[in-house]
Amino acid sequence: MVQKPMSTQTSGAEHVEQVIGRAHQELESLLKQRAEIIKRIGNIKHTIRGLINLFGDEVIGEELLKEVHHRSNSRQPGFTTTCRTILMESNRPLLTQEVGQEIARRNPTWLARQKAPLASVSTVLHRLASYGEARSLANDSGQRTWQWVKDNGEHPPDSLSQGNVSEEA
Repeated sequence: MVQKPMSTQTSGAEHVEQVIGRAHQELESLLKQRAEIIKRIGNIKHTIRGLINLFGDEVIGEELLKEVHHRSNSRQPGFTTTCRTILMESNRPLLTQEVGQEIARRNPTWLARQKAPLASVSTVLHRLASYGEARSLANDSGQRTWQWVKDNGEHPPDSLSQGNVSEEA
């Protein structure tokens, strides 16, 4: 087996590091561009929906209407259902941030479109509480947590009284 001189191996490693560095920069740039494009698309769709609300569906072509997914209610379909499911599946009360992290894990595009993702999650959790489907609690640190209320009126075991509010794997 022929060994290359040490200087060639070192320069090869440096070259790989440079390529990785450039690829990383390009990836960051593209991700930033994607976020900006998604935001611009959202703004344009919002403007078109506003025009539809003012002037009616007839001022817009069927194709464009499908592209903007016109609905009288602009909330993301499934977002509330996902929040509800996350609370139902949890065996302990969750912080708003934890619900947001789980949504991001399940479908990252839902939160990527939000200007204030945690505010959106918080709004849905407050709405679920107003429906009587969830309840708000305070953990040992005084932070607001959210817990599903079972259909029969019973609450899941109160993990807070057991001091079990840390994240579980």
